[in-house]
Amino acid sequence: MTTLTAPASAPVGEAHKPSFGRLMLSEWTKIRSVRSTVWSLLILIVLTLVFTALFMEMGVANWDKSDASQQAAMRLDPTGTILGSGILLSQLAICVLGVMVIASEYSTGMIRASLLAVPKRVPVLAAKGAVFGLLVLAVGELTAFASFFIGAPILHSKAPVAIGDPGVLRAVVGCGLYLSLLGLFALAIGAIIRHTAASITGVIAFVLVVAPMAKLLPGSVGKHIHGYLPTEAGYLITQQHSRAGDVLGPWQGLGVLALWTTVLLVVAAVLLRRRDA
Repeated sequence: MTTLTAPASAPVGEAHKPSFGRLMLSEWTKIRSVRSTVWSLLILIVLTLVFTALFMEMGVANWDKSDASQQAAMRLDPTGTILGSGILLSQLAICVLGVMVIASEYSTGMIRASLLAVPKRVPVLAAKGAVFGLLVLAVGELTAFASFFIGAPILHSKAPVAIGDPGVLRAVVGCGLYLSLLGLFALAIGAIIRHTAASITGVIAFVLVVAPMAKLLPGSVGKHIHGYLPTEAGYLITQQHSRAGDVLGPWQGLGVLALWTTVLLVVAAVLLRRRDA
């Protein structure tokens, strides 16, 4: 007599284990389904371009009233001038969004459902970071190129610049990379603190408080502390040429920001595995 045996079943949790691609799709659905995120990014693009045009027009209109050092700085690095006119608004908005992408899930309790579906937890953070980082990269590159092509013709009569000039393409592309890494930096802080208001305060403190205060520290030590802070180092990639007093080069600065971000993401991953949701 032939005995029929049932096939061995997969271990519990393995049969329905979501792939990383499905996790990314899930995170993308979360981000695009939140209207505030979509509208925030659209408003960010529009306002950055408007501020770029406005500041460039003001710079040209007040050219004769500005001192020689300001004129020389704009002529030396017109690309940095164009990108810098709108990047402050962009980086603050990206920091806030980066925090809210993760911290809002803790405040609403949605994170529990995500972690229940993926008990190992770290893939959830990795998928969320990958989706948000790529989204900010796309928005950042779009904004950077649009800002340059709006600002360059306005500034042309005083400080001509073209996309093919040395350092220009690297600076424009680097602007998107900078914003993407900064968004992940903020996301990591949000994952560590897990409280929206406190996380936003911490990130903004890095951008607007810690960096200016570090600049006031005397001597070479203060100069290097200031130069190795995440936003100060990463921002160098947006400059067409290095400026006097820069501690790092453009790619070195971006590497420092990437290192800061990686360390914080690792800390966030460790805490995510150890703490209750």
